[in-house]
Amino acid sequence: MQESSYDLVIVGAGPGGLSAAARAGQQNMSHVLLEAGGAHANTIQQYQQHKHVMAEPSVLPLRSDMEFAAGRRESILDSWQRGIRDSNINIKYRAEVGGIRGSRGNFEIAIKSGGLVRGKNVILALGVQGHPRRVSVPGGDLPCMQYTLESAEALRGETIIVIGAGDAAIENALALSRSNSVVMLNRSSGFPRAKDANAAKITRAISAGRIKCFMNAEARSLHANRPKANGGMDGDGTAPYRLIISTQEGARTIGCHRVIARLGAIPPRQWVESIGVRFLSGEPDALPELTASYESTVPGLFVIGALAGYPLIKQAMNQGYEVVEHLLGRTVAPADHDILREKFRTLRGGGNVERIVNVIHKGLPLFRDIRMLALRELLLVSRIVTPTRGSSIFARGDYASSVFNVLRGEVHLEAGGCAPMILKGGQLIGEMSLISGRPHETSASAGADCILLETPHSAIRKLLRTEQSVRAYIDTVYALRALRVLLMPHAAPESIHALSKAVSLHRFTPGSEIFKEGDPIERFYLVRSGSVALSRRNGERDTVVAYCAANSFMDALGCLSGETTRSLTARAMVATEALSIDHASFKALLKADKRLAAKMDVERTEQLTQYAHMQARPKAGNVFSYLMSHGLGEATSVLVIDETLCVGCDQCEKACAATHDGVSRLDRSAGPSLHSLHLPTSCRHCEHPHCMRDCPPSAIHRLPNGEVFIDETCIGCGNCEENCPYGVIQMAQKSPKVSLLDRLRGAKPVDAAKTAVKCDVCASLKGGPACVRACPTGAAIRIHAEDVLELAQQRAAAVE
Repeated sequence: MQESSYDLVIVGAGPGGLSAAARAGQQNMSHVLLEAGGAHANTIQQYQQHKHVMAEPSVLPLRSDMEFAAGRRESILDSWQRGIRDSNINIKYRAEVGGIRGSRGNFEIAIKSGGLVRGKNVILALGVQGHPRRVSVPGGDLPCMQYTLESAEALRGETIIVIGAGDAAIENALALSRSNSVVMLNRSSGFPRAKDANAAKITRAISAGRIKCFMNAEARSLHANRPKANGGMDGDGTAPYRLIISTQEGARTIGCHRVIARLGAIPPRQWVESIGVRFLSGEPDALPELTASYESTVPGLFVIGALAGYPLIKQAMNQGYEVVEHLLGRTVAPADHDILREKFRTLRGGGNVERIVNVIHKGLPLFRDIRMLALRELLLVSRIVTPTRGSSIFARGDYASSVFNVLRGEVHLEAGGCAPMILKGGQLIGEMSLISGRPHETSASAGADCILLETPHSAIRKLLRTEQSVRAYIDTVYALRALRVLLMPHAAPESIHALSKAVSLHRFTPGSEIFKEGDPIERFYLVRSGSVALSRRNGERDTVVAYCAANSFMDALGCLSGETTRSLTARAMVATEALSIDHASFKALLKADKRLAAKMDVERTEQLTQYAHMQARPKAGNVFSYLMSHGLGEATSVLVIDETLCVGCDQCEKACAATHDGVSRLDRSAGPSLHSLHLPTSCRHCEHPHCMRDCPPSAIHRLPNGEVFIDETCIGCGNCEENCPYGVIQMAQKSPKVSLLDRLRGAKPVDAAKTAVKCDVCASLKGGPACVRACPTGAAIRIHAEDVLELAQQRAAAVE
């Protein structure tokens, strides 16, 4: 490339770079867009064929001269190709940048293939993916080794090894397994980095034998098999390549046609720092220091997109546009400005959006240490609430879908047995239901001059995954409230604060042991989320004797018995979290606090009764374990069919379809059975709904009665269907009805887009779920997780 000079040099032809270049082209600014690859939007080019690409946040307007809307990978790439042509973009392909020197007005950009580009300003529109992590083994450069998968449908009848345990590796393996023999290579013993739904899917595929997986295994060398004279191959005699791996049992050889390694990527931080850009910290995921206009610590050098902490396509495109407008001397308000101004209109000075955002950022401890981008995203889906004095904010026993931050005034929080807690500006309410997934343990009402910021659980849970400060703050508040509400409602705040310093937090994976029979009693546990089964050894097998839901005490009987060792084994039935207090400290607390001792004595008596009932019927423990293994441990409403009464008439399905535009939300014949208890494919309305975790338009909600439903804003992206580990959500087409008159005129129903549908417990029907009401024999019932023990005991009694 010959030496040339421009007003603006843009590095990277991803969404942000394309948007910046399009704006520069439209405004006749001299520019060049340097792309290392042979095509624009390299990351999206590497998506699997027909992958659906999101346009999120959905409420944020697009500010760009390039078109972009949610759709298939191919249509988006074609649209951007037209935009490159129509916007007079000066793009140079295969122009990988080797280095950048200088500052505003005098940058020198060296091209690796040769040549020099000069520019007055530079925009780095690089992704964080950098270069894919490669398999560094002998033979790793053979042509069968690849790091992307464009089309799973194009490969048939091959033996393919997929290396990795993240979402990309799992999705590739599942897609390839439809028409190929797939072997996965996993360095660990599970899939902790994957989404819950992906982890559940790959686990089922491995259990069913559709995919073979080597756990705790690593690649050692890759070899090409030489053709034999008789037409076969060296090695296993059929495949053109073989991979040598190490396992816990020793070395293994696997014949294959190709190896796909999905091991993540090496971010370009080191290269960016070599330019002179400073980062906020030394942490691997730290962001560069940027001004409000995205200018780095190198004057004239701007950073946008994922590298700047804005990973979404629409965000990057907006930023590319805004930087060019800034360079042209124009003042540009953030793209969310008008939306936030409307949200803040009830606040004093709400027209000054930036001031209000800063007040919330610094005034609410929950958000004080998060990135401004994360806060603005959260505010887009939050709302300002101004309840009148004395009005209810939420009631005890209601399920929750939001948390509240007190912006001003007072909130009165009441729990049985204690004086109301008065919360003021900056404090958080609703965190106990957020963590436990259970109904509120308290009631909240508005005090004087009350103004609240209400935020959906889904937005807070996203912060819990990405912002350590948010998790730490909520953990602290939960511990204080749980100790006050569940354990010592009579205690003074000072006593609760002192006790909280001795509390530890534990997280357990499904199936893991918390303690086992014979262990020394060292801690007193309070389950804060998930569920736990307590069992006792009975000859050659364990008998389940109790179930502990969130907000309950785990084996209080054992802790209060005076024994020094456990008489039960505790096992997490689903992902579970628990608080604990040192047992010696807890005994001292009981001795000093008579009201607490009396409370625990009641708890001990109730648990003793429960243990005795379950111990008397070992089969009940088997039924309980069966039900819990199929997700009832996190269910708030699950359909169960008694096969001794069911006559197979399918009236339940027909009634469901008749109630929901011809689309049944249950499959009676599908699902497992034990002792004539059948679990058909139908929504469980989970305490922590998996479907709500990644819904771009926030179309999935929870009502105070626990019902989880999907509203009409669903965009049909399929994320909820993918994330549900129980397979109870389907994408269906709900065609609008055509009147008799229109049918006589020859009108036909208009095809409608597919959207997600699931059981909504027939919330619109006064008589309750149609499936239960339509059952002529009473075989269909709906139960809550807390009813599982009683159902297990009834079934055990029936079969004995």
